[in-house]
Amino acid sequence: MEVPEAQLTELRRRLSGVDDELAAYWRDDYDWRAWERRLNEYPQFTTTIDGTNIHFLHVRSPRPNAFPLILTHGWPGSVVEYVDVIGPLTELGYDLVIPSLPGYTWSGPTPARGWGPRRIARAWATLMQRLGYDRYGAAGNDWGSHISPELGRVAPEAVAGAHVTQFFCFPEGEWLAYPPTTEPDRSVLSPADQAALDSLRELQRSNGSYAHVHGQRPHILGAALNDSPVGLLTWNRQAMGGLEPNTLLTHVTAYWLTGTAGSAMQLYAEYERQPAPDRPTTVPLALSQFRDDLRSIRAYAERDHANIVSWIEHGTGGHYAAHQAPDLLVGDLHNFFQDVRASS
Repeated sequence: MEVPEAQLTELRRRLSGVDDELAAYWRDDYDWRAWERRLNEYPQFTTTIDGTNIHFLHVRSPRPNAFPLILTHGWPGSVVEYVDVIGPLTELGYDLVIPSLPGYTWSGPTPARGWGPRRIARAWATLMQRLGYDRYGAAGNDWGSHISPELGRVAPEAVAGAHVTQFFCFPEGEWLAYPPTTEPDRSVLSPADQAALDSLRELQRSNGSYAHVHGQRPHILGAALNDSPVGLLTWNRQAMGGLEPNTLLTHVTAYWLTGTAGSAMQLYAEYERQPAPDRPTTVPLALSQFRDDLRSIRAYAERDHANIVSWIEHGTGGHYAAHQAPDLLVGDLHNFFQDVRASS
């Protein structure tokens, strides 16, 4: 990875005269080259799967008989999300495959429609097969929490288990972007699930609009964001609360340099077009719930997933646990995959 200096100069030019504090820091003090060097410490590759380019990190463990693990980010994240856990996980004995989602950052825009979570899961199964892995684990955050269980659905013979940081399992007919017209029967929910549903309602009222726009008009918004770094920063930072400025700006810079603001948002529209599954997932699943993240509703998670074997709630961290609470996340991943390997 080596971004031409002219691109960085042009970014700073477009940020000239901006008085937003974070945008000014991006222009004057943020160091992309330091993050570029950090990413380049890890082997990176591209391959073509189902007609689209896939960029990925492939970091092998120094330990013999390492267990393969594919880690999937979400929006508006990138492979940068996992840089703090690569060292600890490889030292614990995991070979890591960390792809950029189709349409995102260094994978580049997809050449065709249809790249929803299930198609991405099939692409991940192909990727792992190409790398010679016939048995592996899957883990993810945000869209990765959709895709990792789907990988278990499409390749159950290969996926030993899947770990997520959210279960996006809502009342019938709902999604994050759409508050309901009628409430579900709360009497069948535990007090914890009722509190989680209340948290969902607040998120839908206060911050679910971005998902609605992504699902309906991603390319209209994308055209504007690809032309304005301040617009891109403002839009993406709404979903990246709790991250320190340099980390947040690295994710945003990755989108800016690759021109993938619009193509990344397309995933929301593809999700809405994707047919609903006809049965629950069956591979072993684990949840690590972090304090300041969307609360998972257990009754709906158990409706959609038949084999949830671990549900851990932490009193710290947020939506980006790999950045905010890496030690806790690594511990949960290691404990879960040790257990599923021992039982398979």
